[in-house]
Formats: sequence, structure tokens, C-alpha cells
Amino acid sequence: MAVIAAGVAAWTAAALAGNALVESTEERLVETTAATIAASAPQIGLPPDQPQLDLMRRLVGPHTLVTFDGRSSAGGEISALVSIGLRAAVTDRQRLMTERVVHHGVPWLVIGTPVMVTTVDGSRSPSGVEVYTAVDLAGVDREVGASMRSAAVVSMISLPVAVVLALLTASSVLRPLRRLGETTRRLAAGDLEARSQPTGDDEIGDLTTSVNEMADAVQRMQADARRFAADVSHELRTPLSTLTAVMEVLRDSAAQTDSEGRESAELAVAETSRLVRLVEDLMEVSRFDAGSAELRREDVDVVEAVRRTLDARGLLDAVRIVAPHRLRARIDRRRVDVIVANLVGNALRHGGTDVEVTLSHRDGVISLEVADRGPGLPADVLPHIFDRFFKADAARARSTGSGLGLALARENARLHGGDIAAGNRTGGGARFVLTLPQDPEDG
Repeated sequence: MAVIAAGVAAWTAAALAGNALVESTEERLVETTAATIAASAPQIGLPPDQPQLDLMRRLVGPHTLVTFDGRSSAGGEISALVSIGLRAAVTDRQRLMTERVVHHGVPWLVIGTPVMVTTVDGSRSPSGVEVYTAVDLAGVDREVGASMRSAAVVSMISLPVAVVLALLTASSVLRPLRRLGETTRRLAAGDLEARSQPTGDDEIGDLTTSVNEMADAVQRMQADARRFAADVSHELRTPLSTLTAVMEVLRDSAAQTDSEGRESAELAVAETSRLVRLVEDLMEVSRFDAGSAELRREDVDVVEAVRRTLDARGLLDAVRIVAPHRLRARIDRRRVDVIVANLVGNALRHGGTDVEVTLSHRDGVISLEVADRGPGLPADVLPHIFDRFFKADAARARSTGSGLGLALARENARLHGGDIAAGNRTGGGARFVLTLPQDPEDG
């Protein structure tokens, strides 16, 4: 905008200066010509004869035409410069008229005026004599051209200065805004450590301080929430272990009671088991939050590890496995077991029984894809599928899942240096892809 403004200002100023120069020159020439004609008029008689017409022409100037009653006296190029329209205008209106024309590339100002006579009573009337004279405007055009060239030079000099000033001004305003925008994006992505350094005491500095204070408050609340979850889960672990043992005894005893008592005991045992799993998931989450989660890597045949995971949960016959004969990697067997169990269990619960697990490797990276042929993942669910306690269907609030399974699966994958991506298959159904480095020591 500064560059455009500077350029427009320079050219506008030059154009205005050029127009002003032309107009002032025309006014001066008109006044001079009118005065010359007025001074020459008394030297001819009325009606004038041809020598008197020639005399007036010489008195007025070289490019002049003097007419009276069909007779005329012309000099220079005036005959080619006076248009029929100008003659008609002067004759009809009986006053001074001007016209700009270009002849052979040269600009001219043509002035036409009737010669007026003053009677004894002071009234003025046309004498029938008309005078047309032309003035060469080439010099004026040269001055206008010089003015435009000066404007171009000024623009060339001022534009770099304007650019530098604009960049300095914009950077002083936009740089803090860019930093603040980057900080807010990092905060929105979950990086609560992101901060911006306030610069100055203006509104941007106040906004930066407010964003930093907001981030501090959110970070404190998150830390309090995590500490609360960790403390509660830790405190619940011992009584829940005792309660689980009691529930096992109750379930064994319930086999001897009536059906109603047996159903109540089985329900109590199931809910206790669900509560124990939730507490275990919360404790695992707290370990990730505290940064105390550790890997115990060992050389593992991943294909065999996946089979054992599914077999231990009675899922081996419900899943189709597509994999090479062997696929070795250095992984934490227990944590990969958690990932696979969560992904396959989630696919069977929400995608139907047609679930396929595909294992492959390329360029030192192992890929494990779990795909189903169910309804797939809605577009509004995909961005939140790995959020803690997120459940796609609010009606499943009492389902066996805690809403932490996929979140923990991703945390375990990232602890390995890998990740999990979620999406939909082209032919329908959900698709989760786990990637793990095959040998992190070599990478």
C-alpha cells in the first residue's frame, strides 16, 4: 500500500502540475492575443480593404487569419489549423473561442475572436472582422514531459524508501502478531508450554500478556486434574484389589444360590472388573503425563506377538491376519500387546466381525493396519478419535470401554517413536494404521 500510494501520489502530482501548466499557458496566450487584437483594431478602417486586413494579420502574429465579408488574409499554417467548427462557433456566438489541435505531430492552440467596435453611446457590436491566430504549444508539451520525467525519477527514488519504511512499520506491528498467532496455534494443539514474550506497553503487548496468563491458568488446571486422577487411581488400587478378591469369592458362592442372586453377583463382578480396568488405565495415563513411562525393548517376532495377543483374548478366530512368515523388531512386547488389543477390540465392537490385520515393513518401519467393513468413522469424530475419554456415540456411555483405549494406544506408539493414524477405507469401514521403527538403534 505504501508503494502504491507513493507511486500514485507522484504521478498524480505530475499530472496536476502538467495540466496547471497547460491551462496557465493557454490563459496567458489568450489574454496576450486578445490585447494584441484590441490594440490593432483602431489601425484599420471599417469596412477594411485588403491591405488593412494584411496589416492586422502582420500586427497579430505569423500564424494568423483575418476575414471580412468573404475576403481574408492568411499567413503561416493557419489555414490548415482553423477548423470549420471553430469558425462556426465564433460567428454564431460572437465571442472569443479556443481549440487545441495537433498538426503533423505538433500541438497548437487556435484562438478565434470577432473584432468588436464601440459606438458613441458605449455599446459594443461586431464589426464583421474575425481574427484567428495559432500558437505553437510544443514548448509547453516539452515542459510537461520534463515534469513527468521528474515525477518518474522522484518515484524511483521514493519507492525504495517507501518500501523500506513500509516493511519496518509492518514488521514492528506484524512480527508480534505472528509470534502471538504461533503461540495460540501451539496452545490449541496441546502444547501448554508455549508462551510469547510481550513487547511494549501497547494493545498487542497487553494481549500477549493475557494469552500467557490464560495459558498459565490452563496449565495449572491441567496439572491439578492430572494429579487428582493419579492420586485417586493410586488410592483406589488397593481397596479395588481387595474388592476384586471378594467379588471372586461372591461369584463362586453365587453358583449355589438362585438365578436372581447369581445374576446380581455376576453384575457386581463385571462392574468391579470394569472399575479395576478404568483405574489401571488412569494410572497408565498418569505415568505418561509424569514422563515416567519406560520401554523395555526386546527382539520380538511381531507376527507371533500379534497372534499371541489375539489368542490370549479369544479373538484369533475372529480376525483375518495378512502377514509375512516372520517380522522381527525391537519393541516393548507388553505395550504393543496393549496397542493391538485396543485396535482390534475397537474394530470388532464397532465395525462388525469382518476385521483384517495386515502387517508389512518398508525402509525400517513396521506397519500394522487394522481395518473393518463397518460404518466407518464420521467426519466430526475423526479429529477427536484419540482424545481421552472420547466416545463417538453418547449412547455408549455405559459401554465396557473407558474412552482411554485409543488414547493410550497412541501414547504407547509414540513412546516407541511411532504413531497411529485413523481414517476410513475407500470401500467402507474404519482403518487404523500403527507404524513402529523396526530397529530404533539403527535409526
